[in-house]
Order: sequence, then structure tokens, then C-alpha cells
Amino acid sequence: MLKDFKPVLSILLRFIIVYLVLLFAYQFYLNHFQSGGLDPFSRMIAEQVRHIQNSLSYPTQLYNDVKGEQVWFYVKTDYATRMVEGCNAVSVMILFVAFVFAFYKGSKTFLFVLAGLVLLYIMNLLRIVGLNIVMTDYKQYGKISHDFIFPAVIYGTVVVLWLIWIKFFALKHENS
Repeated sequence: MLKDFKPVLSILLRFIIVYLVLLFAYQFYLNHFQSGGLDPFSRMIAEQVRHIQNSLSYPTQLYNDVKGEQVWFYVKTDYATRMVEGCNAVSVMILFVAFVFAFYKGSKTFLFVLAGLVLLYIMNLLRIVGLNIVMTDYKQYGKISHDFIFPAVIYGTVVVLWLIWIKFFALKHENS
């Protein structure tokens, strides 16, 4: 009976192991920078968002709130949003990586993960830029954008990547 569930249990076990290892590694990283304000990866994202917004004629300045562990975006001289650690999409990326590695298929797994992480990184930058623009020019749509529209974009990207991985890579030999 257990033999019938072996493939499913193997996939589930790989997912759990990869997820927990990455989650603990990320928490270790965050703990290392806890007293210095927002972690360097999140600050790098904030700087890149500032650069993109400045190039789109949305003059942006950052205020680094070390005590609050956040960065404030001032767009066109007004407060637009603030960035905290959760805005860097690392938790979403960890989930993505764990799922793809659960269906491990050799070296192409690493290539797909790398390409997927680059896409998720870019989508996250655009998500933050989009939210800042909405909060600057269309403030009445700010809550729905922050709570629903932009999370749907980042999570939707993850789901599409998962579907591509399963359909075109993980199950390709089974369907042939």
C-alpha cells in the first residue's frame, strides 16, 4: 500500500526539505541584519525601484528608517509607500523554488529555477513601482491595489511558472 504512495511522498518530502532549508537560511540571514534596519537585499530593491521611478519621471527619494526596519518612498515630494522586509518577495521565491525542486528533473531544474527567480525579481520590482505610482496618482485605488491586484500579479506569476514547469518539464516524459 505504501508503495503506491511512494512517488507522492517523495515529492512531498523534497518540497518540505527544500522549503525548510531555504526558510531557515533566509531567517538566519534576516537575524544577522536585525539591528541594522532593513536588510541589504530589501534596501537594494528599494534603490532599484527608486532608480526605475526616477527614469519614469516619478522623482523618488528614500528615507531609511533604521529603527522601524523600513524604507519610506517619497514620490514627487509626498509619502507614497513604505517598504518592509516582506515586500522583497523572498518568501514567494522560496515557495517557487521548493515546488520546482519537488519535481526535480536534473540540471534543467536549476536553469528553470534561475530563470524563474529572475522573472519573479523583475515582476516584484515592477509591482512595487506600480504600487508607488498608484499611491501617487490614483490614491483611491491604493488599498485594492496593495491588497489584491499587485499580490495577484506576483502570485499569478508563480502559478504560471509552476504550470509551465509541470506541463513542459516535469511531466514531459510521462506524457510522451
